[in-house]
Amino acid sequence: MEAQNYLDIKGRVLNIQRYCGEDGPGTRTTVFLKGCSYRCKWCSNPESIKPQPELDFNRKACKGAAACGICLKDPFPQGAFYVLDGDDDKVHANWDLANSCTEELAELCPTGAIGMFGKEMTAGEVLKEVLKDESMYRNTGGGVTISGGECLLQPDFTAAILRGAQESGIHTAIETAGNVPWEFMEKVLKYVDLMQHDNKLMNPDPERHKKWIGVTNKRSLENFKKAYETFPDVEFIARTPLIPGINADEGHIRAVLDFIKPYKNVIDYELLPYHRYGLGKYAYLGKVYELQDYQSPSPELLEHLRSIIDEAFGRKAEAKA
Repeated sequence: MEAQNYLDIKGRVLNIQRYCGEDGPGTRTTVFLKGCSYRCKWCSNPESIKPQPELDFNRKACKGAAACGICLKDPFPQGAFYVLDGDDDKVHANWDLANSCTEELAELCPTGAIGMFGKEMTAGEVLKEVLKDESMYRNTGGGVTISGGECLLQPDFTAAILRGAQESGIHTAIETAGNVPWEFMEKVLKYVDLMQHDNKLMNPDPERHKKWIGVTNKRSLENFKKAYETFPDVEFIARTPLIPGINADEGHIRAVLDFIKPYKNVIDYELLPYHRYGLGKYAYLGKVYELQDYQSPSPELLEHLRSIIDEAFGRKAEAKA
């Protein structure tokens, strides 16, 4: 990183979201990066999975072929967009061809129906956006959080943004599932104040984890333990996206607690109730959502599982005192 100005390092950014209140302490700016090494069936950000920019096609915003039709002509790839006979002038996407469209082509769409998920930025450009709210971070105890996808798949880029933030006195955090080479995590954690990490499925059966997430959790768990031990001054928060029928049960919650409680720098364990807010994004990407029949956990189940966590962290005793 020292061979060049570290802020010149480039990466692939999905989105920069300001005024976030759920990605760490205080009010924060969250930088979402492209690319993920997991394939969770319940993913609410499918546009973050592929590392490269990809087409975003919102048919509801399309005027139709007769009123516009720009995407049916040059310079768009031939056949990338088309109209079916008798289909009320609606434009469809041939995703194999349409994904070859560039950001420059997407900008030709007058309604914004065609867009791109992701763009290349330098660490300096990202940091400039982050620093716009520097006074807010200081007033609220907030900072910057790098998320994904999987932010540790771009370790030099992530480390550069966080280094710049720390040098500006800003609190830094990352959100990760940990399924990366250890050297990636080690490179980034030097500039991290808080690491929030997903313990999605602790079941000892590796095939079950692979069924729902695409790979086993062996590397993630090894990395988490090594991180706790190697970086004692970093704070860690474990998190579980809670899906009834998959991991929303007392046995799983206690398994996560058994894993994290020996380490004093793991300061909390959070449950993230399953939702389907990202369902519409699958259509924009030409993909099918596989968990149509799964529901959010009931308030009663959520309260019960959270009470187990509170007890493990001694919060019930504090509340009674």
